[in-house]
Amino acid sequence: MRVVIACSEAVPFSKTGGLADVASALPKALSAAGHEASIIVPYYPRVQARDSEALDIVPTGITLRVPVGQKVVEAKILQSKLPGTNVAVYLIDQADYFHRSGIYVENGQDYRDNCERFVFFSRAVIEAIQHLQLRPHVIHANDWQTGLIPALVSIEMRHIAGYEQQASIFTIHNMAFQGRFWHWDMNLTRLDWKYFNWREMEFFGHLNLLKTGVAFADMITTVSPTYAREIQTPELSYGLHGTMTSRKDDLVGILNGVDTEIWNPATDSQIASKYTADTVVEGKAACKAALQKRLGLPVRPDVMLLGSVSRMTSQKGFSLIGQCSELLLEQDVQLAFLGNGDPRFEAMLSQLAAEHPDKVSTTIGYDEALSHQVEAGCDVFLMPSEFEPCGLNQMYSLIYGTVPIVRAVGGLADSVIDASDANRANGTANGFSFHDFRGDALFWNICRARSLFADKAAWLRLQQSGMRRDWSWKRSATEYLQVYERAVARRRRESECDGIEK
Repeated sequence: MRVVIACSEAVPFSKTGGLADVASALPKALSAAGHEASIIVPYYPRVQARDSEALDIVPTGITLRVPVGQKVVEAKILQSKLPGTNVAVYLIDQADYFHRSGIYVENGQDYRDNCERFVFFSRAVIEAIQHLQLRPHVIHANDWQTGLIPALVSIEMRHIAGYEQQASIFTIHNMAFQGRFWHWDMNLTRLDWKYFNWREMEFFGHLNLLKTGVAFADMITTVSPTYAREIQTPELSYGLHGTMTSRKDDLVGILNGVDTEIWNPATDSQIASKYTADTVVEGKAACKAALQKRLGLPVRPDVMLLGSVSRMTSQKGFSLIGQCSELLLEQDVQLAFLGNGDPRFEAMLSQLAAEHPDKVSTTIGYDEALSHQVEAGCDVFLMPSEFEPCGLNQMYSLIYGTVPIVRAVGGLADSVIDASDANRANGTANGFSFHDFRGDALFWNICRARSLFADKAAWLRLQQSGMRRDWSWKRSATEYLQVYERAVARRRRESECDGIEK
């Protein structure tokens, strides 16, 4: 299978969130399974995770002339590889659109020309595929920034010789971000205005690029089975429940995987002691002591240490932590927070640390090494999200034997199995989950965790249950391949029917 993954960001070339991790990890897993996968992303030289020399980015010598609205925009194609792999990465180099200090925003504000930038990128992907002679079986687009690609495949590309059976996949990583723009931006797409209708590209008088991807793709995926069901509801579809339910038979939820070359306590060089499921007790004890020492907390093996590595926002449930903080700090616990976000929550957590230095550590910002150390050194990971399409940190925690406490939404519901009596009896339990978005619900589950933490044998069973499940991208990639095969088979049938009709 030949697959091209089109995405607005990909590690280590660019990153604002989990989308970048998926864009790199999936093709790596596909390649490991014997398939030909490549990536096309914009070139953002000012926001790269590493410099261009380290990434070995080189020119291909190909210049694209991409139609956008009434003009033609030139761009160059650069080439690299995912580090340590043979996965080709093609970078679209267009200075006016992508040589900026941010990917989507600057000084907290969206770039005013985001529609034009990503309409250009979507068309550049189609042009690049042809100039590079990639001939993929599947073009896999991701989120609104590439939502135009399935439309271009359906309306234009399938009329090009050799691409009649071209299949497209569209993945929704977060339904909240839809790429809604002024209706006159439809002119930028150069598509016929007949497609600006309520079934395809129009949304309450606006151009909606996520809806466009959903309407035209052969198959649609999202990042967990539960989230696939949630985005068909009025509450979590952000106005697109009709569109999503109309495509329900073509919608598949696939839980993201984890890059176990990076997140693996048996090989992690950034933690105090490496360990496996068989040596988790000794390994985590060493990691816990090292973390407490680094954070300036009393080094106590007996106290339950709860951690969080997260954007500090309402979506991530920090309002619930605020609601129960007074009760929580009356308990014999320690708390370690790492992240940034809403100034209200940054201030709240910083104040808790200042007032309770023996119980709370708050680090504002992001520290990659410390994030690994929190996962390895904590006993419990807090992730009480209001909504969570997939989530990765709960899976990192399970891999590291750090028992998660989560709200049962999206990917959290699909990965964390509550420690009920029945689930503990059958050996499936690996954490704690609750439904009501309330501080008292979170506090009650922390109390449940403290009670079980005192039973070392029961706690070990929880840890090992999470650690021994396969969270790798190998599992997820297999599910994506099944979707690709469905899309390709459908396109083949439809192409043959088109040929008969002609």
